[in-house]
Amino acid sequence: MNTELYKFRKALLGLTFIFAMVFVSCEEEFLDAEPQSFFTPTNALNNPDGLNSLLNNALARLTSEFYGDGAPIITENIFSEVAVEGTTDKSGPAQDLNLLILPDANLNSANSNRIGWYWNLFYESIKFTNTVVDRIDDAEYESDAQRSEILGKAYFLRSYFYYRLTQQFGDIPFVLKEEKEPKLDFTSTTRETILNSIQLDLNAAVAMVPEVANKGDVNKAAVLHLLTKVNLALADFDAAIASASQVIDGSSFQLMTDRFGSTASIVEKDVTWDLHRPENKSLPGNTEGILMSISRLEFEDNGSRAPTSIQRQAVPLWWRFINTPDGQNGMSDDPNAEINQVFEYGRGIGRNRGTHYSTEQIWKDANNDQRFKDGNWVEMEDLVYNAPSLKEAGNSFYGKNLELYLPDGTPLCSDTIRNWYDFPHYKFSIPDPLNVKPAGGHSDWYVFRIAETHLLRAEAYFWKGNMAAAAEDINAVRRRADADDIPASEINIDVILDERARELYYEEPRKTELTRIAFIFAKTGKTAYNGESYDMDNFSQKNFWYDRIMEVTDFYNKGVKTIHGDEYTMSPYHILWPIPASAINANTQGRINQNEGYPGAELNIAPLTSVPEESDN
Repeated sequence: MNTELYKFRKALLGLTFIFAMVFVSCEEEFLDAEPQSFFTPTNALNNPDGLNSLLNNALARLTSEFYGDGAPIITENIFSEVAVEGTTDKSGPAQDLNLLILPDANLNSANSNRIGWYWNLFYESIKFTNTVVDRIDDAEYESDAQRSEILGKAYFLRSYFYYRLTQQFGDIPFVLKEEKEPKLDFTSTTRETILNSIQLDLNAAVAMVPEVANKGDVNKAAVLHLLTKVNLALADFDAAIASASQVIDGSSFQLMTDRFGSTASIVEKDVTWDLHRPENKSLPGNTEGILMSISRLEFEDNGSRAPTSIQRQAVPLWWRFINTPDGQNGMSDDPNAEINQVFEYGRGIGRNRGTHYSTEQIWKDANNDQRFKDGNWVEMEDLVYNAPSLKEAGNSFYGKNLELYLPDGTPLCSDTIRNWYDFPHYKFSIPDPLNVKPAGGHSDWYVFRIAETHLLRAEAYFWKGNMAAAAEDINAVRRRADADDIPASEINIDVILDERARELYYEEPRKTELTRIAFIFAKTGKTAYNGESYDMDNFSQKNFWYDRIMEVTDFYNKGVKTIHGDEYTMSPYHILWPIPASAINANTQGRINQNEGYPGAELNIAPLTSVPEESDN
C-alpha cells in the first residue's frame, strides 16, 4: 500500500466515524446538530469514495488483531494448544478459564482477554458491509467493473467476519441488511446456515474483485483463500480443493523459495528470515502474501495502526528473576549494558507464553529446518548472563550461557511460566526505534499467506483420503524451509496441525481453525487419529478441540498454578466462547442464544435455519 492510499484513508476516517455514530441510534440529540447534517448516510454514500470508506474501515478492523498491547490474536492462541496466558503476577488474565470466562465477565481487556473485542468489532464491521451492499446502487460509477469490485469486496469482508464469528461463537445473529433504526429482536441463526450463505457470496465475489490489488487490499486470491476455509467448514472437500487450487496453480502467488529483499545478502540467514522481515513482507516481488495488514512507522502521522508490540507480548520476561548458579541476579534489560540483549530480543513480558507443544514437541525431528535453526529460533540457553553487576564483581558467570537448574535440580528461575520458554526470533524480531527498550515496532503482517493455502488444500485432500496429494502440499511448505519430507503414510490431522503450528504461529487464528476442524469431525463422524469419534449432539461436552489440547497441554487441568496462585483450567464447552451478556440483555424483544456450558443457556430456543431478508443486489 502506498502513502497516497494511507492519506486517502486518513481523510475519510472522520467521515466514517460519523457514519458509525449515525447508525447507532436516531434518538441521540447530538445527531440533530446542524453542522453534522451534511454528513448524512444518504449524502455521503452516493459515490464510490464514500462506499469505499466504509469498506476500508471494516478492512482495517479485520487486520488489526495483530497489533497493540494485549493484541486480540493472543486470545485466539491461548484458546488452543500453542500458547497460554503467561501473566503470572495477578488474577484476571485468562488462565482459570472455568472461573473467568463467563458471559458477564470482563471480555474485552488487554489485561484479561479479547473475546468481546471480536464480538463488538466484527459486528460493527458487518454493519458497514451491509450498508454498502444495501446502498450499492445509490452511487454513480465510472464503470460496471467499479461497482462490481466494491460489491465483491463487501461480500468478502462480510463473509470473513461471519466465518470467524461462527467458529468463535457458533450460532449467532445473522444480519444481511442495513439496520436503519434500533433493533431489539435479533434471533440466533445456525452456524451451518450462515456458512452456506457466505459460501454463495464468496463464490459470487470471486468474479467481482480484481486479480491484482494494492498491498493490503482485497484481491481474487484472498476471496478464494477464505472460500477454501468456508468450503472446509461445510465439509465440501471437493470445492475446497478446487478453490485452493485456483490460488496455488492459477494465480501469481507462490511460495518464496529464493533469497530476496533487504536481507538477501546476509549469508548466515535464509529465505525464512527474509520472508518475515518487516521491510520485505509487502515488496512487489514477494509473492507469498495474499492478504496483508499494513503498518509502517513512516505512516504513523497518516493514520497508521499501533505497533505490533510482539516482543513485549510474546517474548519471555527473560530480564528478571533468573539467577546465576552462584545465586546472583544474572540478567539486565539496561540498553546501555555491554551485552545489550534487550536490543536483540526486546523487553518481553511473556503474555503470549508458548507451550511445550509449540516450542519443543513439534521440533523434536527438526533436523535442518530453517524455522528452528540457530539465529532464527531462540532457546533460553542461547541467552547469556549480562547483568553489569556481575562484571563489576568479577563474577565468572558473566557472559556465559544461561542454565535453568543446578546439578541437584534446584531451579535458577523463580517463574518458569513467564520467564523461561523458547521462541521464533525470525517472526518476533521487529525493530522498534521509538523505544530504547524495544517492545516490537511497526510491521506489515501476513493475514493470508500461500503457505497456508497449501496446508488448507492438504487438509482437504486428507479428508478425501488422498494422502499422497496431501503430503505433496505439506512438503512444498517444508521443502522451502529445508525440512525433511513427511511420507504420505504418516499424514493425518495431527501432522497437518503440527505443520500449521510450525509455519503459521502468531499468524493464523489458531482457536478458529482448531474449532473448525473439531466441527468437521463432529459433522462427518470420522474417527480422529486419537481413536475418538465425535458428533454434534453432545458437541459442547465432547469434541476434538478439547481432546487435542488435553493431549498435548502441559498447563490446563494439570494442577499448574501461577506464582500468584491461579490455576490453569479449561473445559470442553470452551470450544465456543460465551455470547457477551450485554448483547443478550439488550436484545429485549428476541432471543440470542447462549452457548452450552455458560449461565443463560437454559433459556435457549431453536435457532433459525433460514437466511434472513437481504438486499436484491
